[in-house]
Amino acid sequence: MSVIPSRAPDRSRPDTPDRLDELAARKVLPLRRPWRWIASAIAVVLLAQFGHALVTNPVFQWDAFGYWFFRPVILRGLVLTLELTGLSALFGLLGGIVLALLRMSGSPLLRAVSWGYVWIFRSIPLIVLLLFLANVTALYSSLSLGIPFGPAFIRFNANDILSFFAVAVLGLSLNEAAYAAEIVRSGIISVDPGQLEAAAALGLPKTRQYRRIILPQATRTIIPAYVNQLIGLLKGTSVVYITSLLELFGEVETLGSTNSGQIIPLLVVGTVWYIILTSILSIFQFWVERHFAKGVTRSRSALQRLGVVR
Repeated sequence: MSVIPSRAPDRSRPDTPDRLDELAARKVLPLRRPWRWIASAIAVVLLAQFGHALVTNPVFQWDAFGYWFFRPVILRGLVLTLELTGLSALFGLLGGIVLALLRMSGSPLLRAVSWGYVWIFRSIPLIVLLLFLANVTALYSSLSLGIPFGPAFIRFNANDILSFFAVAVLGLSLNEAAYAAEIVRSGIISVDPGQLEAAAALGLPKTRQYRRIILPQATRTIIPAYVNQLIGLLKGTSVVYITSLLELFGEVETLGSTNSGQIIPLLVVGTVWYIILTSILSIFQFWVERHFAKGVTRSRSALQRLGVVR
């Protein structure tokens, strides 16, 4: 901000009414930032060009986009994508919590097992893992329950258990658990150790320490990172089509192969649905972060500054 005085101030005079009127008459002008206006103008021009290209380019075939957007075949793939994401996120988070606790265990063997799991499944590409699980019946034609290295009491046909849907959920969950473990572990170790020492000095049981002290504070660190990972999982379901399971992208790919002249609008249909789903997850992340940040930060969000929420 810059101040333009009406005349040079006389500091020898007291704060008389005339002096106060003189101070009030001064104009406070904002600093001029020409480069900010130039950058804003360039951004507006680029956005206008992008919007014009979307509307006027006939290759997008917006009439075909409107036709396919709510077709039952697309909605069926969308529901399957949501099912895969929900189940894989649940099983992956539960597995990640267990792996994080094992990684922080006092047993060297358990720590090594957890570290090895994370190392292996973060190293294997998801598409390779899904292909391997889809062909695991070639290695094990039957599965059994019984005494380890002893007789089996119950036997199952692997083809009956490992359906395409089960393979997709299993592969996504195994991959998700490896990343969720590190997210949960980072949230736990972010809590000040002095609080645990104080809780132990008060005689609180270990489970109560984790439930009432560690988890509420660790959640503030876990939520942003895990929702970001959840968005990656949502988009990662697009690779399960290689197992012959037609989720959203699989349906779009199949329809594109049978309607070769409408590949672009079909891809736009899938893109818009993914944008809608990730936007919903981002809104969910905002409200959850706001809930767990109560009493910790007083900074106002963008929506609060705009007056949308209080």
